[in-house]
Amino acid sequence: MLLLRDVYSIVNYIKIIYILLFLQFGCSKKESEKDKLNQKDPIGSYGAPISEAMPLDIGEMLQSAEKHIGNQVLIKGDIIEVCPMRGCWVQVKDDKTSSTLRIKVTDGEIVFPLSAKGHGILAEGELVKLEFTEKQAKNWKHHLALEKGIELDTANILLVDSDLFEYRLNSRAAKIF
Repeated sequence: MLLLRDVYSIVNYIKIIYILLFLQFGCSKKESEKDKLNQKDPIGSYGAPISEAMPLDIGEMLQSAEKHIGNQVLIKGDIIEVCPMRGCWVQVKDDKTSSTLRIKVTDGEIVFPLSAKGHGILAEGELVKLEFTEKQAKNWKHHLALEKGIELDTANILLVDSDLFEYRLNSRAAKIF
């Protein structure tokens, strides 16, 4: 038979466990995606470590893009645009040729801060070529405009040949400097 004293001891023991669990989980603050997107200082490493390979110039790589498709490449450039919604991509420009390349990361896995614009980046990943139908290309342009708060009517979007494909670096490793 349990004594009243034993019941109090069990209740106090359970209270202590609840307090410890609350302190462990209730007080820890995980940085949200929004916090990461609005981070003031973007300098640092994102995702996996960068290899020691020599970075390719974006312009030179794109001139022979077909031979690089499906391969892991390391590129270096300047960030000229950041996805304003989730920080899931950056547009990077090559200093030598002014060629650009979109670097895409898995949504939420890596979040590039908006403050990264204007900074240099090393990024490593697989070069892919996306090919679009006319409808897909118009929808993609519409989507990019919406991210910037611009409403476009897809019927009024004019396409050029280069709108029907995009080279992209699907990255899991980046370093902003």
